[in-house]
Amino acid sequence: MRPALILQYGPTGPPGLLGEWAESRDVPLQVHHTYLDKKPLPEIDDRAFVCILGSKHSPLDHDYPEVFATLDLAHRAVEDGIPVLGLCFGGEVLADVLGAMIEPAPEPEIGWYTIDSDDTEMIAPGPWLEWHYERFTLPPGATQLASSPAGVQAFVSGPHLAVQFHPESTIEIAADWARSDRQKLEQLGLGDGEDRLEAGRGDAPAAKSNAFRLFDGFWKRVREERKDPWTWTR
Repeated sequence: MRPALILQYGPTGPPGLLGEWAESRDVPLQVHHTYLDKKPLPEIDDRAFVCILGSKHSPLDHDYPEVFATLDLAHRAVEDGIPVLGLCFGGEVLADVLGAMIEPAPEPEIGWYTIDSDDTEMIAPGPWLEWHYERFTLPPGATQLASSPAGVQAFVSGPHLAVQFHPESTIEIAADWARSDRQKLEQLGLGDGEDRLEAGRGDAPAAKSNAFRLFDGFWKRVREERKDPWTWTR
């Protein structure tokens, strides 16, 4: 079985804690940098799972080739029963493919947030690192796992998992987003993004532990769906 496929959409959106988790669990990954390689996306046949990371784009931005290609890949993965892990933009892509609605969030979630979890074994209440301006509704037939006043925060549908937050990211990673979005955040009255990130510095170790728990829960679903693709048994 080929390594799990990770789609990365920019230099400031790496796999981060997901990569650390995979290394600690002996899960091989292939990271495809969509912003560097303009060739067609890699094949998804015989992948244990596909992970779609964050992006500055929306699933509604069909005019961007990488967005259109990602939606097509996600459609094929769902049709073929290949588990999809969608993180923020990736969660919105999965939601869109499954028939949900993507729309502007009533209020952007920028920084650290506590969520209402319906499955605390898999998704802790947080705090979780968030950085999004849109939201998704719950797809038909999906099971909601978490929510916040802004909307759905996580759901599962068969072997697929979507989250609106960024379990893979760290303060250091998100600091680049804060610098890039500085003017936008000021216009929205959200203050300094880096200050909002640093406010959760003490929560970073717990966030990492919570992220590993989330990835473990997804990997368990993958192994059950894919008939134990690798021998990890933790």
